[in-house]
Amino acid sequence: MSTEQENNQGRVLRGKVVASKMTDTITVAVERYVKHPKYKKFLRRTKKFLVHDAGNTAKVGETVDIKEVKPISKRKTFELVTKK
Repeated sequence: MSTEQENNQGRVLRGKVVASKMTDTITVAVERYVKHPKYKKFLRRTKKFLVHDAGNTAKVGETVDIKEVKPISKRKTFELVTKK
């Protein structure tokens, strides 16, 4: 598989680790900016994702890249790609 095929498989997002208390799972907060339709002000929206982290390598506060994969559990559909 080339990197192009992997990128076409699912989304790749960048976020910050906010929790790492579970086994092989971290919680990553991903921020995005959205323009308000009426007032035209940019708002910051945050969504948290459960991410598979084999070996618990990521620590709270690190910036990480995550990619979408087939469902691992009920709420976990992302896996850790790189730590920054």
